[in-house]
Amino acid sequence: MDRTELSAWLRLLMTPGVGPLSARKLLAAFGSPQAVFDGSPAARRAVLTRDITALATPPEGLAEQLDLSWDWWQGETLAERAILSLADPRYPAALLEAADPPLLLFAEGDLRLLRTPAVAIVGSRHATTQGEENAHAFARVLSQAGVTVVSGLARGIDAAAHEGALSAVAEGGPPGGSTIAVLGTGLLQIYPKAHTALARRIGQHGLLLSEFLLDTPALRANFPKRNRIVAALSRGTLVVEAAVQSGSLITARLAAEMGREVLAIPGSIHAPQARGCHALIKQGAKLVETAQDVIEELRMDVVCARHPSELAQADHAHADADPVLAALGFDPVSQEALSARTGMGPAELGVRLLELELLGEVARLPGQLFQRVGRA
Repeated sequence: MDRTELSAWLRLLMTPGVGPLSARKLLAAFGSPQAVFDGSPAARRAVLTRDITALATPPEGLAEQLDLSWDWWQGETLAERAILSLADPRYPAALLEAADPPLLLFAEGDLRLLRTPAVAIVGSRHATTQGEENAHAFARVLSQAGVTVVSGLARGIDAAAHEGALSAVAEGGPPGGSTIAVLGTGLLQIYPKAHTALARRIGQHGLLLSEFLLDTPALRANFPKRNRIVAALSRGTLVVEAAVQSGSLITARLAAEMGREVLAIPGSIHAPQARGCHALIKQGAKLVETAQDVIEELRMDVVCARHPSELAQADHAHADADPVLAALGFDPVSQEALSARTGMGPAELGVRLLELELLGEVARLPGQLFQRVGRA
């Protein structure tokens, strides 16, 4: 689209009182945003059965947004940039199945990922070490198999999933396997700030996507909105860890409403982060233990799907060889209880736990609890 057409799309998007549903009705009737504004108030009123007077004049800030969007789109960058309207043939067809597909999508990175088989991986922002390990491992294997991993760039599970998919790209995986980050902010307002470098890597080796104007800051109401895009782009949504009341369960519900599959990784009955996953499983979500389970459940044709059985066997063998790991198990446990299981004194056990923690085999949890870190 040229600058004039972009201006018309931005004007429709920014006009007060025109939501996605009204905008789509107007577009269906008039054919284009410019035709909507060129039409008479009576013709628009016939479509909407009400008069939106704001359509008669450009909204405040339109000129500034047009300059910002055009300069961003046309500026020199290492990654491809695009502004996709509903009329653009590159607009993801899967997203059209959402109840309210965005009028515009701001994209930076590899647009081909919008046409690849994808799985959403979501979960708690306050993830356990084990949860992050699982998200990273599942995403890595899926990406190695040519599956695109979709998530929301949040702390915890989202970030671990993006990192796992990118690690497979760095290893030279098959084409198609990478990651899409759907933002709840504009692409010029990365949130959280700590993920700025991660977002830059995703833009270079995956795809950044947002329905919000480029300079839109982090607003609480926008993050649940982006969840519908995460769900719509994916054949299924995998929840790794989630509390009973969480944004991850919103994504899972939206996925189910769109007819997508919902999958969940079970956890300890003592872990608050596992209760959301257990609730989903009780409601009919597929319980999965490996990335291969995800691929088989979603009936995906993949390039080189791998079952991580060798990793699991090595992990179990290592646990059997170490008495502390063997006694620790995967549930959180206090040092006192572990001392009773192993017969080791507090000083000796404390030294060994520290060694295992430094090796990444054990995670220290709040409340002076310890948990073995398994290999997903």
